[in-house]
Amino acid sequence: MPPRDNPTARQARLGGELRKLRDRAGKTAREAAGLISTDQAKISHMEAGRIGVSEERIRKLAAFYACDDAPLIEALCGIAREHRGQYWWDEYRGILTPGFLDIAELEHHAEHLACLQPTTVPGVLQTEPYARTLFASVLPKLPEDELQARVEHRMRRQAIFDRDKPPTFETFIHEAALRIRVGGRATTREQLERLLEAAERPEVTLRVIPFTSEDFIEVSQTVLYAGGPVPQLDTVHIDAPFGGRFMDAAADLNRYRMLLNSAERASLEPDESRSFIHHIAREL
Repeated sequence: MPPRDNPTARQARLGGELRKLRDRAGKTAREAAGLISTDQAKISHMEAGRIGVSEERIRKLAAFYACDDAPLIEALCGIAREHRGQYWWDEYRGILTPGFLDIAELEHHAEHLACLQPTTVPGVLQTEPYARTLFASVLPKLPEDELQARVEHRMRRQAIFDRDKPPTFETFIHEAALRIRVGGRATTREQLERLLEAAERPEVTLRVIPFTSEDFIEVSQTVLYAGGPVPQLDTVHIDAPFGGRFMDAAADLNRYRMLLNSAERASLEPDESRSFIHHIAREL
């Protein structure tokens, strides 16, 4: 089977974690290749996520690298067991750009999620009219079929809350995001009501950062922190108008954990936040 041209973020993460284990062990790609009877090029492709790797090989390599972290090894094997076409977002492959699939994949496999939203409502809490307005504002304008696919995909991401064990979801929304009238008064009011409904869910914690907060916090980026089954697989996603990026370096993870902790200090308590949103909705 030829190497993948576009591995998913999760496939690339599996390969990257195997590379980290090899680097920590001080082993060369040539030594790893010799262990599993392959060549260095295959090891390079494997560590880039461009070819798959079996559970047997993961366990064999982990032992060779003197890794005795059983939960990490099991989590990596779990990724290896996944296959294309297994999940709902695979239906959009070739229709939407890979970033849309990667974010749905990230949310689906997360144990817990935390996000910081400066100017918009979190994607998994958006109403359809709100999401449609956002996508309709993309420049240059999207073809109607792609616009519809993006909206549909965003709505389907909300399925993470319908699972028997949904991930915990903590969101810090700046007051600016609540006051911008996306789609007009009616659409904005409906969206605020949707936030109030979501805030009643036991797995959702919603906090508002008001304009009056004197604890300044950098809120120019939309940040999503996804906690994996083990801390080594935590991931940060930074969104931007022209594409997002994933980060998993220890220093980056620590930096964004500190940012989210700062957001908590700058925000209202959950009960106060709900009252605040209700007040803004009544003003519309």
